[in-house]
Amino acid sequence: MTSFQRARTEEQREIRHQSILDTTASMLDEMPVSAVSLNELSRRTGLAKSNVMRYFESREAILLELLDRARTQWTDTLPAHLSAAIDREAPASERGEQFAAAITESLTDRRVTCDLLSAQAGVLEHNVSPEVAARYKKAALANVDTLATLARMYLPELGDRASELAAFTIMTIGAVWTHARPSQAMLTAYEADPSLAALKMDFAATLRQMLTTLTAGTLARASG
Repeated sequence: MTSFQRARTEEQREIRHQSILDTTASMLDEMPVSAVSLNELSRRTGLAKSNVMRYFESREAILLELLDRARTQWTDTLPAHLSAAIDREAPASERGEQFAAAITESLTDRRVTCDLLSAQAGVLEHNVSPEVAARYKKAALANVDTLATLARMYLPELGDRASELAAFTIMTIGAVWTHARPSQAMLTAYEADPSLAALKMDFAATLRQMLTTLTAGTLARASG
């Protein structure tokens, strides 16, 4: 077991901090959020669990920081997706559909981001201190502002409602991801009863449809 006392300087502590984050991120490449445990993280980092918690107060605090990192990485890729997908000369309704399609396409290979978003309110925002919660929420608001700014670039008709669309878009991503990942019992039920098959969601198709509706509705409210 690596000695916690070896991290004596600020630089060493930052290295240890990043090592915990990076190790957790690698775990998320292998397993869903629900399967990540402090015991396994402790084993992989070579740190006692109590030492891990000197850097992060809980499993959820680690995952919230990773969620913020994942969302920032995602929004950093959005300008290229939006630029390639949206015709600025098209009517607002068409640009709204293109916006929804671009957002959906940008998430195609971001399973971990979607998984973290789906766990945000129900799991990750619990078992953290008010200080961690406030720090996370400030970062989340900054991320919403980034998405809103991008939305206004291609849909200036949104005006002040761009922030509303951005916030609802992020919420929708998490919700659709949850429903598109049913339990094994639900999958078995769908297979056994064809009348239930319509309830089985495809993530990309459902997200695109919902974001198209959400964007159209927000545009309508902004113009009304």
